[in-house]
Amino acid sequence: MSDVKTQAQLDVEELLSKVDKESAFRKLSGSHHRLVAFIAIGFSLFQLYTASFGLLPAQMQRAVHLLFVLFLAYLLYPIRKGRKSSRIPWYDGLLALIAASSAGYIAYNYTGLMERAGAFTSIDIIVGTLGILAVLEACRRVVGLPILIIASAFIAYAFLGPYMPGFLNHRGYSFRRIVGHLYYTTEGILGLPLGVSSTFIFLFILFGAFLDKTGIGKFFIDVANAIAGFSAGGPAKVAVISSAMMGTISGSSVSNTVGTGSFTIPLMKKLGYKPEFAGAVEAAASTGGQLMPPIMGAAAFLMAETLGIPYLEVAKAAVIPAILYFSGIFIMVHLEAKKLGLLGIPRDQLPRISKVMREQGHLILPLLAILYFLIQGATPMKAALYGIVTSVLAGMLRKSTRMSPKDFLDALETAGRSILGVAIACATAGIIIGIVTLTGLGLKMASGLISLAGGLKIPTLIFTMLASLVLGMGVPTTANYLITSTITAPAVVQLGVPMLAAHLFAFYFGIIADITPPVALAAYAGSAIARSNPFRTGVTASRIAIAAFIIPYIFALNPVMVLIGATPLKVVQILFTSLIGMLGIGAAMEGYLLGSAKSWERILYLVGGLLLIDPAFLTDVAGVLLIGFGLLLQALRGRKTLTR
Repeated sequence: MSDVKTQAQLDVEELLSKVDKESAFRKLSGSHHRLVAFIAIGFSLFQLYTASFGLLPAQMQRAVHLLFVLFLAYLLYPIRKGRKSSRIPWYDGLLALIAASSAGYIAYNYTGLMERAGAFTSIDIIVGTLGILAVLEACRRVVGLPILIIASAFIAYAFLGPYMPGFLNHRGYSFRRIVGHLYYTTEGILGLPLGVSSTFIFLFILFGAFLDKTGIGKFFIDVANAIAGFSAGGPAKVAVISSAMMGTISGSSVSNTVGTGSFTIPLMKKLGYKPEFAGAVEAAASTGGQLMPPIMGAAAFLMAETLGIPYLEVAKAAVIPAILYFSGIFIMVHLEAKKLGLLGIPRDQLPRISKVMREQGHLILPLLAILYFLIQGATPMKAALYGIVTSVLAGMLRKSTRMSPKDFLDALETAGRSILGVAIACATAGIIIGIVTLTGLGLKMASGLISLAGGLKIPTLIFTMLASLVLGMGVPTTANYLITSTITAPAVVQLGVPMLAAHLFAFYFGIIADITPPVALAAYAGSAIARSNPFRTGVTASRIAIAAFIIPYIFALNPVMVLIGATPLKVVQILFTSLIGMLGIGAAMEGYLLGSAKSWERILYLVGGLLLIDPAFLTDVAGVLLIGFGLLLQALRGRKTLTR
């Protein structure tokens, strides 16, 4: 594989650094680059070693993980976004050492801290204070201000409890108690989120880095082109299919948008799609990649751990909603193409599926391996480890996909850098969760939310949705899910919604915050490539992904959609009727099905579509009748037009 980056790759990196704060790291050179590469590779090797030969005790594993994360964060991310250089300034080197030492203190003094059992010394509190500040500053540099402000507000709440009104009032806690709880227990920074980051998530990011080196991104685009490139609006459908497949190995909607969008968006514009629509299609499809089993976004691993269920159960529950999400986008793209009279790419310009599978089909083996081991009952960590080994072996089957020693080291380095945003978001979310467990705020917020909603299910779901979307403005999905599942999901559970459905509800809206204005990072990334208006692109992306705003309400009200209490026959019925429902909703949004639809026909399609997505017999019958009536009216009108 070539060591020289193409201009397209450089353009993608430049765009990512503008729209995604996690990608705005220093591009180091010389000895500084070698130092960071050495540390990142060492980080990946540490994670591989513990995954292969046994994890350290929980607090020690998480502390060492945090040590690497903080060290790399201060070396790679400048104090201000505009300050980019190819060298690490001395003050960031010093801060990196201090931050890493504060995490290393826990690992080094692990036995003593356990023996003291909460009786922390003055040195413990000083180091703990430095560690908390180091995490917060790293959060500001790598992740951004929104989650930093939320975490700071929660810390302030721990101190100011006696002065808070109503149900928010609590007795308050001392500085020593707060620092000890947040830094040295598994209820705070070293809590479950960082634990998942230091085990499952890192290995899946490493798995994605190895797959990327084999060229699987090109394989996905070639497959998508072969399947749908020739049909009406072909490039837009290619964007939907390739982004869905890329979502199985990428945990970032923004990088997914930029990675596949740099190829698909120009093609869509060339075909005749408006720039806003082209950027929106890619953003909506890439964002949905995190909903696509078998490998979903990082938050899905946290959900499995939080709920104490196998990850495979979360992935199975997400299958039907994911199919409906992408079907909805595919339908919208198809109807838009038909409405505008857009054609596909000539078949002679597209790859043949037989040739693609013959030359690159072996690249799918690592994904099949992960799925196989998950079904066999392996932990996600072991499944990811086996997937990494399989990706290396599969790549060796052909010269064009074989990894060189440099590719291998590059993948280790890439994973060590790519985990930083997720890990720091997890550590910062740990602060928020720590304050919630210390003060009992979760139950108070749940009770307050139900009271505000008058004890009604639909208003409570609406408030949960709004909280997830607001918290998701510029906040990574991982942190967004952790916050909403801690504060708002308990309110939904108290109203009788099954725990898995309630957490999936928060998970969905945390993800689609990336395409929901006013802060829609994935949509802004798509608009930058399409050279379109960012806000309009976000609005269009929200319209295209309308299914994502509807489906969570359906499975919260009727959990059969997420396979809770479902039979095989019921699953087939849900899929069939829901897909027809998505067609109805797509026709209503686009104003087109057999032809241009009149306003009241669009209302018929919309109401019928919504009824069909709800998996109940009576709603299905009513939905089919309404959509069928709308189709009949359009067909009759079309015949009259032809006979004139």
